[in-house]
Amino acid sequence: MPDKPSLNLPVPPPVSPMLARSTKQVPAADAVDGGYGYEPKWDGFRCIVFRDGDAVELGSRNERPLTRYFPEVVAAVRQSLPPRCVVDGEIVVAIDDHLEFERLLDRIHPADSRVRRLAEQTPASYVAFDLLAFDDHDLTRRPFAQRRQLLTEALRGSAPPVYLTAMTESDETAREWLATFEGAGLDGVVAKPLAAPYSPGQRTMLKIKHERTADVVVAGYRLHKTSTEQQPLLGSLLLGLYDCDATLQHVGVAASFSAARRAELVTELAPYETDAASHPWQWGAEEGDAESGRRRPGNTSRWNAGKDLSFVPLRPDRVLEVAYDHMQGTRFRHTTQFRRWRPDRDPESCTYAQLEEVVTYDLSEVLNG
Repeated sequence: MPDKPSLNLPVPPPVSPMLARSTKQVPAADAVDGGYGYEPKWDGFRCIVFRDGDAVELGSRNERPLTRYFPEVVAAVRQSLPPRCVVDGEIVVAIDDHLEFERLLDRIHPADSRVRRLAEQTPASYVAFDLLAFDDHDLTRRPFAQRRQLLTEALRGSAPPVYLTAMTESDETAREWLATFEGAGLDGVVAKPLAAPYSPGQRTMLKIKHERTADVVVAGYRLHKTSTEQQPLLGSLLLGLYDCDATLQHVGVAASFSAARRAELVTELAPYETDAASHPWQWGAEEGDAESGRRRPGNTSRWNAGKDLSFVPLRPDRVLEVAYDHMQGTRFRHTTQFRRWRPDRDPESCTYAQLEEVVTYDLSEVLNG
């Protein structure tokens, strides 16, 4: 394993990135002292870049290095970022002018040869949106408005695949972005107080995302990590939608339940338990699944190879309504929120056709905005 790069910076790694809390509406520009700056919310891997000459480290949200997984980003940083700096941003992969989060997941792999092959086949880009340090100066105590101005100047000579994120101080423009940028695969809008310092690990920003509802089939569940044989507790419901070939695809999970409700659900779903042989899904992926686009919920986790992803199969007879923000390909991008059971819906009617179609938007316009 190569030696960790030697970095002598005023803001050394690791740094826990500043976070955002959810809100339903784009806040008015004058709702906070000093106003808000609004940016697109990028759907990628949060990444703080530390550069000291040729030494580069890519830090993740959980403060673990991403450096070995994105060699093309390291090379781009050396070409486009200032020689000594700390920059907050997002690693993204765009395919056919649309962000593809799952291609980022493919990179988290122990084989260096696979990582480098994917770096050529599906290269990542880096979108910068904050400047924490420049030369010998720690900028974290300065207001965001100043940091943004300095970042703009620092990236004036940058070139793709390094980009400066778009920003506006107009709440009207931010609402337009929320309505249109989703078509390019973006995740929503972020509102940042222009007068605020950089606060690692603190939720001082606001994020505004879409919320929609869908009727889905419950086809199984996983047990909670605290479940015992004496007191089984449901961890997450496994959700499905029927595709145009009437095949039930695994599309995501619903997982936010109280401890009491987790116990009730195990009892409530017991009459629907079935054996694996008669279930439309099986444990793990079978050969050809990736090529066919078929989804199964029993695959090994890329993030934790020891994690048990097996599930209790259920007859796909029950329907529930969930809230979700947006889709990533054929799946819900994030964990959905349970809304209510739908005994009035037939499982076969739960298809992709019910989902709202998002108007396509040119990602290059966002990146170069």
